[in-house]
Amino acid sequence: MPLLQVLRPTLPILIGASIMLTLSMGLRQSLGIFMQPLTHDIHISISDFTLALAVQNLAWGFLQPLAGAMTTRYGFRPIMIVGSLMYIAGLILMATANGLVSIMIGAGVLIGTSLACTAAAIAMSVAARAVPATVRSTVLGIVSGAGSLGALLSAPLGQMLNEGFGWRAGLAGFVVMSVLMIPAAWYAGRVDNIPLPKPAADDISDATAITAARTAFGNASFVVMTCAYLVCGMQLVFLTTHLPSYLAICGLDPMLSAQTLGMIGGFNVLGSLFFGWAGQRWNKLALLGGIYVLRSLALAWYFMLPATPASTLLFGAIMGFLWMGVGPLVAGAVAEMFGLRWQAMIQGLAFMSHQIGSFLGAYGGGVLYDALGSYTMAWRIGVALGLAGGIVQVAFALIRPSQPPAPVLRTA
Repeated sequence: MPLLQVLRPTLPILIGASIMLTLSMGLRQSLGIFMQPLTHDIHISISDFTLALAVQNLAWGFLQPLAGAMTTRYGFRPIMIVGSLMYIAGLILMATANGLVSIMIGAGVLIGTSLACTAAAIAMSVAARAVPATVRSTVLGIVSGAGSLGALLSAPLGQMLNEGFGWRAGLAGFVVMSVLMIPAAWYAGRVDNIPLPKPAADDISDATAITAARTAFGNASFVVMTCAYLVCGMQLVFLTTHLPSYLAICGLDPMLSAQTLGMIGGFNVLGSLFFGWAGQRWNKLALLGGIYVLRSLALAWYFMLPATPASTLLFGAIMGFLWMGVGPLVAGAVAEMFGLRWQAMIQGLAFMSHQIGSFLGAYGGGVLYDALGSYTMAWRIGVALGLAGGIVQVAFALIRPSQPPAPVLRTA
């Protein structure tokens, strides 16, 4: 049966989840372009700004399991709409900030909490429930890819407004864009009307939240995936937070940072589609480890050479291809191991590790820069941990595979 025919009944849900995801992730990934003018204007340090983003990542990570569990009790729609409203409030507080407290609450607490309700774990759980297992990994890749388009629009738009009218105007533009998250969340919330599939004999659909969490952490494959996930967050948030500052230090055009973030978003689409397709056919956890290793090699190559516009854009393309491909792989692996009822919560438990890594990437990178005056030590640590985590993930996945891939859809 053709893929479009399978998806037609749930297309509004998938489109809503994709738009919500692309806005929540695209706007968040572009906040780094305001770091230099914002910190200079309101007289806070780089490490103060990165501490706010680190708080954002910790709030996102530690509230993600709670948001996932609440979708099981109250449904996806109310959680996603509340999260959308909090995102808007956080951006407004940032745009009107005059000191560290407003940045910490707006960029840190409010946007971090919102991301727990609107970003990858929730959007992927919506998509996983809306489609049959035969096409799940492929569809997760499509939603993840569509969710990458936000950076293509938000980063150049934010930089254009920032250069022409100031950083407050750039953030005001982000506020306008974020309003679209509300109708997107409403349409994605139609997934609450889709009944869960009949549970398999070995899944945990009938378990309590505490039992489901214990079962997850008793699974060695899940534990290794969760530990390696820390590397993912550290590498990605280090780049989105500090790349604009690094390019400014190198004396390159400020618009290059926005172009690079846009390049990441564009190639992210291709990478998400590819890894969603690949996850339908091969070991998802081994593919995850391969992504971490390849990212580390790309980081080492880029930072060891003098930065140029050409090398920076190529680096953005490589990292973009390897960016959100982890989303469909992690979501698909969790669904295979534990079923759909507690998927959002269990995926959130793994995501806590990702966000601890994000904290280290954002705040640790800022602290090392303030202390040493360069990013050399920060990227070297990211490369070393990335290689270690990726190699361990690949080795364990090949030695002890979790479950075979879901059957591949055969087209007519």
